[in-house]
Amino acid sequence: MSGSLVPVVAVIGGTGKEGSALAMRWALNGYKVIIGSRSADKALNAAAELNQTLGADYLTGMSNEQAAAAAQTVVLSVPYDAHRATLEAIKPYLKDAMVIDLTVPLAPPAITTVNIPSGKAACLEAQEILGPETPVVAAFQNVSAVKLKDVHAEVDCDVLVCADHEEAKENAMKLVRAAGLRPIDAGPLQNAIAAEALTPVLLYINKRYKVKGAGIRITGVNEA
Repeated sequence: MSGSLVPVVAVIGGTGKEGSALAMRWALNGYKVIIGSRSADKALNAAAELNQTLGADYLTGMSNEQAAAAAQTVVLSVPYDAHRATLEAIKPYLKDAMVIDLTVPLAPPAITTVNIPSGKAACLEAQEILGPETPVVAAFQNVSAVKLKDVHAEVDCDVLVCADHEEAKENAMKLVRAAGLRPIDAGPLQNAIAAEALTPVLLYINKRYKVKGAGIRITGVNEA
C-alpha cells in the first residue's frame, strides 16, 4: 500500500448513517476523507452537509470509482444487497488499496435473525471478489451509528478486527482508534463469520430491552 503524508480514506457508502459518522470522526483526527456515492453530485452534497456540521471544509465528495482510485484505504459501508455490485464497480480502481468492509449480511425483514450468506460472510465474499492482491479487513460490524453520530462522544463498544493480512489489520486498528474506539484483534478473516453474526443478535437485544445501540465489550483485555 502506498504511503502518504496525510492518509486518504474513501468511505464508499459515506452518505449513510454509519459511513458518514465514521468519516467525520476520521476527518477530525487528521485523515483526508472522501465521501463516495454512486452519484458524484450526491457525494458532494453529503460532504457539504457534513462539513457544515463540523464547521470547516474537512470532507470532499466523489463518485465511488473516483473515491476508490484516490485512496489508500477504502471503507465499504453499504447494504448487503448492494455489496457485490459495489465491489465489482470499484475493483478496477483500487490500485494497491486495502478495503475495510463494514457490511453485515442482513436479510430484511428478519434483521434480528442471523443470516449466513452463501460465501459464509460478507467479508469473505469481498475477498473472493477482489482477489488476494487487495487485502480485506472486517471491522465495525457491531458498532451502532446511533452512538457514532455524536463525533465528540465516547462510544462504549469494542471493535472486532479480522484479517489475513497483518499490515492491513494494523492499519485498520489505527483507524478504529482514530474513530475513538478500542480495536480487538479477533484473528483471521474467517472469524468475521462470528463478528457479522453478532449484529442481528445486538439488534434483537435493542428491540427486546428497548435500548438503542447495544454493543460489545471484551473483558480481561487491558491493552489492545
